[in-house]
Amino acid sequence: MTASHSDRARTSAASQVVTADQAAFVDLGSFGARFLAVAHQTGGALSIVEHPVPARTLAAPLHRHRHEDEYSYVLEGVMGAVLGDEVLHAAAGSLVFKPRGQWHTFWNAGDGICRILEIIAPGGFEQLFADIAADPEAMTGERAMALDAQYGLDVDYESIERLCREHGLRFPA
Repeated sequence: MTASHSDRARTSAASQVVTADQAAFVDLGSFGARFLAVAHQTGGALSIVEHPVPARTLAAPLHRHRHEDEYSYVLEGVMGAVLGDEVLHAAAGSLVFKPRGQWHTFWNAGDGICRILEIIAPGGFEQLFADIAADPEAMTGERAMALDAQYGLDVDYESIERLCREHGLRFPA
């Protein structure tokens, strides 16, 4: 994150209250990332990121994390997800656990906004979102492979077209 994002995060942590306008936000096209708690604020224990996902949009290709567990709490709308071989839909108020090592992805399964509160443990993975936002070419070619390796990700980029077709989704470039 840029210095201004870090400064805002430190200020928010000191006050113990993080408001939407204090939290840094990046738009990644297929979803957004609002940084509510980052690893340096939690001693690396976890990070908390809000993901608004536009209607009928795939957030990411199938992927698995080597280092983190993710917990997705649906704040608004309906989240679709693939967890291993299972396809599920989770409405507002649902918690979806995506353990490290499991292939998964998620999307907005509805026609309105879907907002997800993502709890990532341990923290640190949230920096990937800032890295992608800072470099428009970050998710293509060799740069994508380097980021995947840096953050301990296995990614099936070829899954995008199939997932969009099967679930009536789009994936913004």
